[in-house]
Amino acid sequence: MAEVPVQTTVIGSHPFPGWLEVATGELERFGPADREELGRDATTAAVMDMVRAGVDVITDGEQGRFDFNLSFYGHLEGLALEGEPPRKLGPPLHDQRGRHRIAGELRAPRGLGVVAEFERLRELAPAGPRLKASVPGPYTLAGRVEPGGGLPDRWAVAEALRPIVSGELAALADAGCERVTLDEPSMSCYAHREDPERLAELFNRTVAPVAGRLRVATHLCFGNFKGRAAAPRRYAPMFPAFTALDADEVHLEMASREGAELELVEQLAAAGKDVAVGVVDVKSGYVETEEDVAERIRAALRHVPAQQLVVAPDCGLSQTARWAAVGKLRALVGGARQVREAL
Repeated sequence: MAEVPVQTTVIGSHPFPGWLEVATGELERFGPADREELGRDATTAAVMDMVRAGVDVITDGEQGRFDFNLSFYGHLEGLALEGEPPRKLGPPLHDQRGRHRIAGELRAPRGLGVVAEFERLRELAPAGPRLKASVPGPYTLAGRVEPGGGLPDRWAVAEALRPIVSGELAALADAGCERVTLDEPSMSCYAHREDPERLAELFNRTVAPVAGRLRVATHLCFGNFKGRAAAPRRYAPMFPAFTALDADEVHLEMASREGAELELVEQLAAAGKDVAVGVVDVKSGYVETEEDVAERIRAALRHVPAQQLVVAPDCGLSQTARWAAVGKLRALVGGARQVREAL
């Protein structure tokens, strides 16, 4: 269980500082040492935003990545990285991102880069908050890969990626990491039309090599590209199958849905899992007050014991304006503090 009742955490990503967005558009001007400095400075900024807010469990804000998962394809051998997406103009949706073609055996001989991210976080973070790494799961990673080369469908691609992701989790444990989020938002986006039991079984085989070595969380949301969902926003199709996930902590998007289906978290708590309830809406420009958050936490406590309740943003904060993200984190911590003091 979480170390404190109503523990506060984040999913993974944090907004880039404005100067980093400018720099990433002109990377040809920077040498390797310059790029390392950019990453370290941005990570320090993200970490201090979380620390100053008072978050119990923090990440590096994924400041060295392009989105929460797109950078990982650059670590994979056996992919032909595609260039132009099918659509560049108009309102944002996922078809404005390209997909990659299989060109050989999928391998990551140097890993996926998360160990280096975690080691940098451990170096830069002050004493106090607990540290967490995040890794995209194989089913989510498979979503940007065109089936082919002997892998006929998304399931086959995910199976080819599974040992790579498992290896990264094991490397994190070897490096001294104690907790990780295995991000699988695609599982929740597609559970309504896929086999939920099969999704849970794939997840469990992915984390099996680190059983007992890492506190494993998973994040199940409905998509957040440019603040837009990508799937029917219902958790019911995942239950009861997802109560069998071998995860210590399950994150659910709730604030953006006004607490809809909150009663389903009782099944996760009954299965012995900590439940991380989203209590601030990352897709809204409204910055919640501490009282807003406290009210949402009290609603969650009607379904989950305090020692099993974790509270978090609905999703990563990378698509939220930084000023709003900081305000939301402060409200998150303040609302949790109010409820803890009243327990």
